[in-house]
Amino acid sequence: MPNPFPGMNPYLEHPEIWPGVHHWLIVELARSLSPQLRPKYRVAVEVRLYETIGEKSLLVGIPDLTVKGSQTTTEQPMTNVAVAPSPPQPQTVQVPVPETIKQGYLEVREVATGEVVTVIEILSPINKRSGEGRQDYETKRNKIFGSSTHLVEIDLLRKGKPLPIYHSNSQTHYRILVSRGDRRPQADLYAFNLRDTIPSFPLPLKSGDREPFVDLQVLLNNVYDQASYDLAIDYTQEPIPPLLADDHVWVNTLLTEQQLR
Repeated sequence: MPNPFPGMNPYLEHPEIWPGVHHWLIVELARSLSPQLRPKYRVAVEVRLYETIGEKSLLVGIPDLTVKGSQTTTEQPMTNVAVAPSPPQPQTVQVPVPETIKQGYLEVREVATGEVVTVIEILSPINKRSGEGRQDYETKRNKIFGSSTHLVEIDLLRKGKPLPIYHSNSQTHYRILVSRGDRRPQADLYAFNLRDTIPSFPLPLKSGDREPFVDLQVLLNNVYDQASYDLAIDYTQEPIPPLLADDHVWVNTLLTEQQLR
């Protein structure tokens, strides 16, 4: 079954599904771009590692302050016999465990010089929530902005705080930022919502070179088919993260029309 949504599928944002979607999209982008960029450029798949402890893990395992015991309606006679207190029983809790998160991204490199011409990033939740992961990514992002390297930043996640840009009053679900090294501080922002088709955009290269268009909608639909996400998603349930009220009605109508609800 093909992707039932005209644009981004909100069910793919589920925290258990998104890491696979991220990996598939990186590979699909590389596979699509490589033949179009030969022989002057090559596409390299790179991996960035984050050592992190999830913020939520610090909250799990905190015992309740009030422990309710069984109650009885039968009054017990008072006695003078001392009763030894029951020894405290251990509780099963969880502790925060350091985790290594691998995040893939793409570099378009000029074959003759090895120069990184363009970096393509697909954001993950760790980039959009406060913590070391966001700080590390923003540091790299700022280094790119201070260089001549182009940056393509793809944000297909509704949850989290968007990365900073200036002079934009659009608040949309998703964004694609194309920042050309020779045009900064100006950049092209493709802002779109759940009901929209994902816009295509040109991949920035060196001046004078033909720039291929990236049809991210086609690539996402290919990933949906290749990874058989129709078998992993239960469309009778609500997506995570949840939808706003108007979008909830629209999604319900869309899925009902396609007999998925």
